Amino acid sequence: MDLGISAKVAPLLEEVRRFVSEEVVPLEHEYLQEVAAGDRWQFTARQTEIMESLKAGAREKGLWNFFLTDGENGSGLTTVEYAYLAEEMGKSHIAAEVFNCSAPDTGNMEVLHKYGSEEQKARWLQPLLNGEIRSAYAMTEPGVASSDATNICTEAVLDGDEWVINGEKHYVSGAGDPRCKIMIVMVKTDPDAPKHLQQSQILVPTDTPGFENIRPMNVFSLDDAPHGHMHQKFTDVRVPRDNIILGPGRGFEISQGRLGPGRIHHCMRAIGAAEKALQLLCERATSRTAFGKPLSRLGGNIDIVANARMDIEQARLLTLKTAWMMDNADPKEARVWISMIKTAVPNVSIRIVDQAIQMYGALGVSQDTPLAGMYMAQRTLRLADGPDEVHRMVVGRHELKKYAQQGDVNATFRDG
Repeated sequence: MDLGISAKVAPLLEEVRRFVSEEVVPLEHEYLQEVAAGDRWQFTARQTEIMESLKAGAREKGLWNFFLTDGENGSGLTTVEYAYLAEEMGKSHIAAEVFNCSAPDTGNMEVLHKYGSEEQKARWLQPLLNGEIRSAYAMTEPGVASSDATNICTEAVLDGDEWVINGEKHYVSGAGDPRCKIMIVMVKTDPDAPKHLQQSQILVPTDTPGFENIRPMNVFSLDDAPHGHMHQKFTDVRVPRDNIILGPGRGFEISQGRLGPGRIHHCMRAIGAAEKALQLLCERATSRTAFGKPLSRLGGNIDIVANARMDIEQARLLTLKTAWMMDNADPKEARVWISMIKTAVPNVSIRIVDQAIQMYGALGVSQDTPLAGMYMAQRTLRLADGPDEVHRMVVGRHELKKYAQQGDVNATFRDG
């Protein structure tokens, strides 16, 4: 099991690290400040200039679509190799988009690449791979516990050659972006089928009549414009029959294939965020004095630094092993490891960001450091793509299977 930096990815890693630190980070604050310069749900000319110039620079250097392990449309990297690059992207709020590796687009591109028809790929995958449009993934609903995907109520009924969709979704990330042109929507197409065969996934263009963004859902009292996490309503939304992905009843299967890699990518970036927070913490601890001593020598601060370093290294190794499992093991076995990191890594990152905030005092929650935004993102990650409790359930059930009576295994400890 080789988890190290391969000869193939080493030069890419150095180039991504340089590009993020020297070209992306210096423009990040200005880019984010532009949100308040006009209509919060439209990009200013300066925002567009910053992002498109960075994307063009990254693509020119071949720093593009790393997440897609297919060599024809993507980088051809393994998941382990991509892990190191994603960590560097996690050190900046906007870096992932610069390399066309940001959620939810990566997951949607993987779905279309793996499951989409040739027509679907030509119309939607190619513009996404080119970074010309953005997308969204609509699964969570306001009326049910959507951590259990079988609860989904939004329905799609076949009427001739069209699917008619009715229902509501909320916290649809990225749907506020004016560049968002396509959504993958989780719907119920056959309520009488077995529980995991009732759902389907259908492509819905955002300009389809009957679809509307009702409002942005706030995260920690912020609207996260212009990206947004939208509350949506579908009223007799009609799309062609061929907009269904893979076929009726395949939605749960697709969601498992989509969320697995996506959860790994989130955790890779979370480790990068933790590294950035520890860097900021150490810079503050060694440059400020109180009571005649550097902050690093007061109280238990040196222990905080040491524990943060050890926590990061453990989280990274666990994530790299999970990435290796994704590349080499049975998907069902890899899923348990994905649940491990999806619980462990965000909690590590949150803790280190929180400690960095404490080191900065009030400045840590101000607009003059990125720490408040980092805390919001990492805390939200404990809910995105399944809450901690669901992932702990997967891990716990898997562990307890070793001790269950053979006849009880399927009934009591089924992973779903």
